[in-house]
Amino acid sequence: MPDQRGYFGEYGGQIIPPELQSVMNEIDVAYEEIRQTKAFQDELADLYAKYVGRPSPIFHAKRLTEKAGGAQIYLKREDLNHTGAHKINHCLGEALLAKFMGKTKVLAETGAGQHGVALASACALVGIPCEIHMGAIDIAKEHPNVVKMKILGCKLVSVDRGTQTLKDAVDSAFDEYLLDPQNYFYAIGSVVGPHPFPKMVRDFQSIIGKEARQQFQQQNGTLPDVVTACVGGGSNAMGMFTAFLDDDSVELVGVEPAGKGLDTNDHAATMTLGTKGALHGFECLTLQDENGEPLPVYSIASGLDYPGVGPQHCHLKDIKRVRYEAIDDKECLDAFITLSRCEGIIPALESAHAVAYATKLAATLPADKTILVNLSGRGDKDADFVAETLAL
Repeated sequence: MPDQRGYFGEYGGQIIPPELQSVMNEIDVAYEEIRQTKAFQDELADLYAKYVGRPSPIFHAKRLTEKAGGAQIYLKREDLNHTGAHKINHCLGEALLAKFMGKTKVLAETGAGQHGVALASACALVGIPCEIHMGAIDIAKEHPNVVKMKILGCKLVSVDRGTQTLKDAVDSAFDEYLLDPQNYFYAIGSVVGPHPFPKMVRDFQSIIGKEARQQFQQQNGTLPDVVTACVGGGSNAMGMFTAFLDDDSVELVGVEPAGKGLDTNDHAATMTLGTKGALHGFECLTLQDENGEPLPVYSIASGLDYPGVGPQHCHLKDIKRVRYEAIDDKECLDAFITLSRCEGIIPALESAHAVAYATKLAATLPADKTILVNLSGRGDKDADFVAETLAL
């Protein structure tokens, strides 16, 4: 999957003007051409090893396990990657593809700033100009990543319209992209957007699951019983889940933000409460009003406050291969502090949603069961915000 039209079941596709469809199809052709070449594969593998620091290890969180009680909790340490999260995995691939296609500028949106930092780093590495659009609220909230992006030399555009968060940053970046789609490259930051981006970003991120599956078997002699990851757009989760989709013994759980509660308007629980619609050039489950317009969404984690989700996630929910749960702000903050103080690992607020779910689930399972969490990013960017929120 996807099929030739870019659909995962009934989700995905290219809900865009015909002139943009031709541009997207050119990207697809170029991607399929370059990904088959040994030179590209060798260059990407070399960068993963020597630039990113892959493979990222799997860590048995023994003290967290003891505190939770029950099942053993393991962490796939994507937080140890260069730039601090999983985002660098696809940003390197997209930057190399943009250079291969002769593009003159790479554009992107960012929420928590991890995609922005990773793409700015990748563009600096390959020598191509980079422009990042970021909501004004997120710029104030994620100051460390804002500084990093500026140091790395990208042009940072503050988005002051709408909710001033991720959805509006996507809109703003796409408006800029439409000015010259032939020469600009929109490096979408998740498994969302028109075909071929959900496929392409998934493929680059699948390195996470390929490593994790092999590592876990080597360390434990078996596969994990449960694999879980946070879901906003869904790139880190899809990167982890892909390698386990054919393993019926492995339960897959995506964790999305319940925000201030599913009974309020302040959440981004797309998989739990969304309905089918179109957003940013593709069909997916969305949180929308009666006119089909995206609703304002909220999460304490800037990287998760998106009113849609990757089309493959929607399909995996439909066929019941992946189960989706929601974690609220309080549970997220509790997990953030607990992991920090039990294991000396400060997680990103995004990743803390998956940690929170894992600790809840562990308490319901026997000690011989195992849960593997994709710890998708580190919490440097969130430290000041959390300290202020909790009055530490």
